[in-house]
Amino acid sequence: MGSTVISIPEELSPPLPSIKEEKERPNKLSIIFSHLGELQKNKQKMRKLIHSVKVGIALVLVSLLYLLDPLYEQVGENAMWAIMTVVVIFEFFAGATLSKGLNRGLGTIVGGGLGCSVATLAQEMTGMGKASTIIIGSSVFIFGAAGTYTRLQPSIKKRYDYAAMIFILTFNLVIVSGLRAEEVLELARDRLSTIGMGFAVCIFISLLVFPTWASDELHDSISSKFQDLAKAIEECLEDYFTLDTEKDNQPCRRSSGSGSCRSVLHSKSKDETLANFAKWEPWHGKFGLYYPWNKYLQVGEQLRDLAPIVLSLKACLQSPRQPSSSVRQSIKEPSEAVGLSLALTLQELGESVMKMRRSQQEAVIMPELKSMRVELNSIISSSKFGPLENVDELAISSFVFLLIEMVEKVEELAKEVEELGELADFRTK
Repeated sequence: MGSTVISIPEELSPPLPSIKEEKERPNKLSIIFSHLGELQKNKQKMRKLIHSVKVGIALVLVSLLYLLDPLYEQVGENAMWAIMTVVVIFEFFAGATLSKGLNRGLGTIVGGGLGCSVATLAQEMTGMGKASTIIIGSSVFIFGAAGTYTRLQPSIKKRYDYAAMIFILTFNLVIVSGLRAEEVLELARDRLSTIGMGFAVCIFISLLVFPTWASDELHDSISSKFQDLAKAIEECLEDYFTLDTEKDNQPCRRSSGSGSCRSVLHSKSKDETLANFAKWEPWHGKFGLYYPWNKYLQVGEQLRDLAPIVLSLKACLQSPRQPSSSVRQSIKEPSEAVGLSLALTLQELGESVMKMRRSQQEAVIMPELKSMRVELNSIISSSKFGPLENVDELAISSFVFLLIEMVEKVEELAKEVEELGELADFRTK
């Protein structure tokens, strides 16, 4: 049986540099991302400490409503609502705090106002008899069921789930209080005022005292994913072409690349949460209003599409059906050249996202990716390694096919990063 050849569109492009030249090229981007990773770890620890101190300060301030007699005389036992508000809505990110605070205010106002209206209407129509109880009970059922159904809608649950929950809670607390209409209004007014005090304290401290922005976290998270995948590709290819006698000495390195890919693969929920919080944040730093957070999510999705391909490539070196080391060595230089070029391209794209600028897609990246595809077309030709057994042909073809898939995904990723760079330039001008 002849050698298996994977058809690639013929494109004339200059050959890739040799593997020796690629390794000798100074990789400043790796050094930059390495230092940034260490700084990020230390920064994260400091941010957690600062957040804890900020929450403590906020609790002290709202506790003064209880501790100082002049303030206690004004709000009374309703001061507990201010303390509860701080505990509930003060989140790590400023956008999350603002989101929960506005949702809590919206739910409280709508639920309290509606509860007061229904309670007043019931008392005016029927007094305090059994008929009033029936009306109130029916209202609790209708609005409780409607509010719960609303919470289950994806569009509402994504951004206003907390507001719907607070609406249900406030409506029920107000309407079943069993008080006269004027006392219900007074109760709602006092609770709303103390909740507003707690909200004001949280927003003031969260936004003005060492704020932690979800937009910055999302920006850094997306940027770091490029470096994670680049390192995983480098490690995969190095392990694949390592001699069988040397593989037992590198168990830790083989697992680190898989861990990086899995962290990228499972990052969708985190990215969506950060993007949602970022949309609530006010103008700050280089991030303006209407910033393209959805484009960040699209870039993250492209990275997650690339991650399983790298994991599949990782599985190649763990398969017992792989060809011998001598066969793998025959395609070592061109394959590693492609792998290192892919890693370098990912690092350059990550730097473009990190610095919020357009990538060098037309001038450098896209021509280089096209040259990789031409090189991969020649790797599995029979002239490279001579006749092989059927299993060896399948294994080598599978390995090269995964490399081709990675090149195509990086091409798509480069286009997304280019669009993000254009939007970033437009928004920040």
